[in-house]
Amino acid sequence: MAAGTRTSGESGMGRLRRVQERYEPVVTRALLLAIFATGLVAQFVKPVGDALEGKAYLGGALLSLVGYVLYDQVKELSSSVRVPTRVLVSSSELGTFVREAFQARKVEISFLGYTGETLYNALYHRLEDLFDSPGPTRRVTIRMLVPDFGLPMSVPSRVGPDDSPQDDPDFRKRMEGRCREYDSILLELAERLTAAGRVVVECEYRLYPGIPRDKICIFNRQRVLHGLYDLSARMRLEHMGPEFYDPKGFKTDLNVWSREGTAAAEAAVATWNKHFDDLWTLAATPPWRHRPTP
Repeated sequence: MAAGTRTSGESGMGRLRRVQERYEPVVTRALLLAIFATGLVAQFVKPVGDALEGKAYLGGALLSLVGYVLYDQVKELSSSVRVPTRVLVSSSELGTFVREAFQARKVEISFLGYTGETLYNALYHRLEDLFDSPGPTRRVTIRMLVPDFGLPMSVPSRVGPDDSPQDDPDFRKRMEGRCREYDSILLELAERLTAAGRVVVECEYRLYPGIPRDKICIFNRQRVLHGLYDLSARMRLEHMGPEFYDPKGFKTDLNVWSREGTAAAEAAVATWNKHFDDLWTLAATPPWRHRPTP
């Protein structure tokens, strides 16, 4: 009940904001024109001037006219300061973007990157919450694009002589196992939520060829987060063991593009959406998703 009340209140505030944005410019212009007209009349029509008990009406009228002319420019400047079109955030902040995305009735979250561990953690907790508090959400679509770890790779790989990358099938298998685990857990959650009948959830992993260079997260096709992995990052599986090139997704900073900004930002978001859609169409289904026919 509390969730429903909150949603209703937020919806009412949204309607009030839309009404304000629609009629505020008209009312403001009308008031400025009225002041301008009154000032002119008071300057040249003595009874009106005497009634208003003032003499410096022409200056006030001209000032009002200047305000009328500059109103749109000032409003646009204020809007541009209030809504940044591009900012930089840490991957540790992905949970905030996930929570905001789930305020919509139809949620669509897309990822391209390494293993998706940082995003997976945020998605897991939010999907768990849907069992008790679905809020406005009625449909969720999650698309995860990860590298094809079945192919030889320079990253991730073993650090060889002179820092040269050496393909390591066992390490690739380890990363593939991690993605397979995330996929299995999210798929189980999706099936349970859908079976409960309150929310329809779809989650799918696909594979792209190549190394994990870009980290891309798209939320409801409205916000795009993009960053570059540090391909020189290294790790050891055990003390004094061999080093591996292993990008650290949680340390990746991300640029945020939003449709709520300028026309250039909106065009950038549209381009990222198309780019991901094209990659998704070309991507392969993971071997662990091929279930045996009964």
